[in-house]
Amino acid sequence: MNTHVNLSKPLMIVALVTGIILLVPLIVMQYTTEVNWGVGDFIVMGILLFGTGAAFVILTAYSYNAIHKVAMVFAIGATFLMIWSNLAVGLIGGGANAGNLMYAAVLLVGLVGTYHSRFSSRGMERTMFAMALTFVLIAIIALVANMQDYPGSSVKEIIGVNALFTILYVIAGMLFRFVGTEEDKQLKKSNS
Repeated sequence: MNTHVNLSKPLMIVALVTGIILLVPLIVMQYTTEVNWGVGDFIVMGILLFGTGAAFVILTAYSYNAIHKVAMVFAIGATFLMIWSNLAVGLIGGGANAGNLMYAAVLLVGLVGTYHSRFSSRGMERTMFAMALTFVLIAIIALVANMQDYPGSSVKEIIGVNALFTILYVIAGMLFRFVGTEEDKQLKKSNS
């Protein structure tokens, strides 16, 4: 395994791509009033975009397994999509409400699980399944608490959105399981 990987070039590319993506709303704002971002919007989106790209670069820098990288794409991509859509429009109902705060639990489960697993494939598998289960619990809580009655919300929306994210994290978990099984086989082979 390579003990040193130079991350400066990939991180510079992530920064460049982040800047280019942020130019899109800036340019569109010059021609229409339908896009009306403030400085805070650009800062939050810049942090989210750069953080997502940097996380992928850093977390896959030492991996030579393509399936491991695909698992990371699902995990990081689903997390980006969850944060972005929750900030933009809310996942339960339209706009800010107490129901949307529950999704912070998914991030907490992901951070704690990733930290404790030390990025091992088996640990990441369990973390992804725990994150998927958190979405199921959020959907149940939302329905029991009648959050489908929030403006812009419905039973179908709550079930559909949470099912989508559950599926994405289950796919990531299954990919990490496959990588873990392959690693176990290689370890068993090298020990015999």
